[in-house]
Amino acid sequence: MPRIPAPAKKSPKPALHNVREVRLARGENQLQFWSRFGVTQSGGSRYETSRDIPVPTGALVMLYLTGTITDAELAKAIKTAKNNR
Repeated sequence: MPRIPAPAKKSPKPALHNVREVRLARGENQLQFWSRFGVTQSGGSRYETSRDIPVPTGALVMLYLTGTITDAELAKAIKTAKNNR
């Protein structure tokens, strides 16, 4: 009798309330995921567990998770923001 393959793991819909699940589904650790938004690993950990994500950071996260902005574009924006302080 042929074996029926297990259904593929469905990635959760990107949303700020489930950003941890989205990150884990992408196979990224906290440092890999949060550093692209200019957030430390410890800050990302707090956002994933109890602390509200600031609106500007949340906007960047959602733009990234929905494919509106790329890693390269994020890196350029973060670099520009840091250089214009």
